[in-house]
Amino acid sequence: MLRMDKVYVIRHKVIVEGRSIRSVARELGVSRNTVARYLKLSEPVRKESVARPRPVMDKVAPRIDEILEEWKHRLTPKQRLTGTRLHRQLVEDHYQVGITTVRDYLQEKRRRSAEVYIPLVHRPGDEGQMDFFEVTVEESGELYHVWKLVLRLPYCGRDFLWLYDSCDQLAFLDGHVRAAAHFGGLPRRLVYDRLSAAVKHKVGLAPQLTERFQALVSHYLFEPCFARPGEGHDKGGVEARGKGIRLQHLTPVPRGNTLAEISAAVLREVDSAWRERVQRDGRRCWDLWQEECRKLVALPERPFEARRVVLVPVSNKSTVDIERARYSVPSGWARLEATAYVGVEDIRLVCRGEVEVVPRQRRGGRRVQYRHYLPELARKPQAVRQVAPELVEELGEPYGRLWSLLESRYGPQEAARVLSRVLGAVVDHGSQAVAEALEAAFQAGRCDLLALSSRLQRASMMVEVPAALQGYQIEAASPADYDVLLTGGVR
Repeated sequence: MLRMDKVYVIRHKVIVEGRSIRSVARELGVSRNTVARYLKLSEPVRKESVARPRPVMDKVAPRIDEILEEWKHRLTPKQRLTGTRLHRQLVEDHYQVGITTVRDYLQEKRRRSAEVYIPLVHRPGDEGQMDFFEVTVEESGELYHVWKLVLRLPYCGRDFLWLYDSCDQLAFLDGHVRAAAHFGGLPRRLVYDRLSAAVKHKVGLAPQLTERFQALVSHYLFEPCFARPGEGHDKGGVEARGKGIRLQHLTPVPRGNTLAEISAAVLREVDSAWRERVQRDGRRCWDLWQEECRKLVALPERPFEARRVVLVPVSNKSTVDIERARYSVPSGWARLEATAYVGVEDIRLVCRGEVEVVPRQRRGGRRVQYRHYLPELARKPQAVRQVAPELVEELGEPYGRLWSLLESRYGPQEAARVLSRVLGAVVDHGSQAVAEALEAAFQAGRCDLLALSSRLQRASMMVEVPAALQGYQIEAASPADYDVLLTGGVR
């Protein structure tokens, strides 16, 4: 087949210049029939390839198919069969075949078995795709490997993301709650991988949902759908976007004091960039969002409580262990059992009607609040001496000022003894009342225990009478009335 430029030369010399077919054929080194053919045709004639006989491959192909069948359960994505390895096996089996022939056959077999993808249509409010991706952030000066949860709306191209310490069920549930609040609703169905946070196991063709995920689905009333195992293109929109967000908005490694702070900053940046984006067909993403947001499933009055409930024993040191992290609780809970409502950012602990909320720690973390031990510290001055700096920092002012004054005036041992008695007053009267009494004592220039005690006694005697009881007078009872009650007699 001649090149297009040579066809042009032939046609120009004969038709335009008036040259003979014989002279042009001689000049260009082609046959007169070729010149005559291209006078009728304006471009080269392309010949379709025709399958040629393959006597060698026809003999080898059955053996190749046998090897593929025999080895299919012994192969992995990273230990896959190559043409070179297949050719070596055929040579060992005494087949005479070239490596290129083997490679071509293997390539053609894979082409025939490869999946053909269908161009999908995304409709407003119909679908969302969610997945986790591992990334690195710098939190308070330390590098951490964390998990980025992304929920993408394919129709308008809007994304929600949040960062978590792990990709466990709590993060999975919390991500839905935050995404719903961010979008003002959720699409009618959401597509996931078969995460353990969502699916217990398969029952027939339908996966069985975990209890907490089922509760979430019931709360927001969307349909959960799951991609086929190993088929990431079933939710290709979020797969591609997860990589894009990492390269465009998480490079270089983002910094912040907390993971929530970093998440909020990255989300603002992603949302800002999306507002300016235009799709391939020229439509603005913001205009598509205006259409889609009206089609989302409306949110219930209250958000889903993304917490896991566990029962935890309280140790004799009044601490609980939750997910390999340790927390102190009020000393009155020691040797009891508490209910922990574990969230992503905090844990709500309940025991005998009392409630404590503590920030959630990373695995191996420890959070001790010495205000939990005030009754014990009031009786143990030596323990007060060891934890006084941490304790007064928790209590705030004027307790820090009091400790500094006592320590400088009397030394740490006697200061701890005095502070323990002040802590006893805190147990009896409350931190606020003692703080007010201390402030008044400081202003009066007298801060001894006698003055403090006097002020607390006066404060405790100031009881406000409810408005409903004002105007009523209560007569004092006679001691004789109590004698009658004790003896069971009648006056």
